[in-house]
Amino acid sequence: MGWILDHLVYRTTVTGKDNVPTGGPVIFAANHISFLDGPVMFGASPRPMHILVKQEMFQGFLGRVLNASGQLPVDRRGDRAALQRCKEVLDAGRCVGILPEGTRGSGAAADINGGVAWLALNSGAPVVPVAILGTRRGDEHLDSVPRPGRRFHVSFGNALTLGRRAGESGRASMDRAALEIRAALAGHVQDSVQLSGQPLPTADAHKDLTAVAGTPADDH
Repeated sequence: MGWILDHLVYRTTVTGKDNVPTGGPVIFAANHISFLDGPVMFGASPRPMHILVKQEMFQGFLGRVLNASGQLPVDRRGDRAALQRCKEVLDAGRCVGILPEGTRGSGAAADINGGVAWLALNSGAPVVPVAILGTRRGDEHLDSVPRPGRRFHVSFGNALTLGRRAGESGRASMDRAALEIRAALAGHVQDSVQLSGQPLPTADAHKDLTAVAGTPADDH
């Protein structure tokens, strides 16, 4: 589905593929502006990934497609079991995709939840920041569907490796890791805006700021 969106329905420019490790576990952490972000990232990635998707989507034909492609259901009210499933995927040397902002908005990565930091610290997998632009523009509604042929931009940034420091408490490690990931993602998004010429959309005034553990790829 992601490949079809990127190459047949829309025009997706992809940069930074060389920044993605060619082997071993990888956590892809992307900004979140549209319900298309997860599939678009999936289709643009040089490596297959398992993306967290809200559990309500796992019904009917779509549910069968999601299961067949290895996507991971998550309860948006808080789902530590989903994070544990992600860790198992990473421990097996595969890749996981997460949208750590928690909900769709401007995509500037001003805030992220702690799920991605927990995964990075407990799996040892590097985090690759991913900037997604064009899937929503200006003041378009959060549920707007881009017209076919629109140009998207997906950029993979430099991998970030995190670890626990001697004498550092678990809480302190989590807080530090989350800050480092947020800074890397926010910086990469802004760099991508400058390089691509595609601005971020405005944040929706009715955005739900409730953070969940393990952000789903199409959470609203």
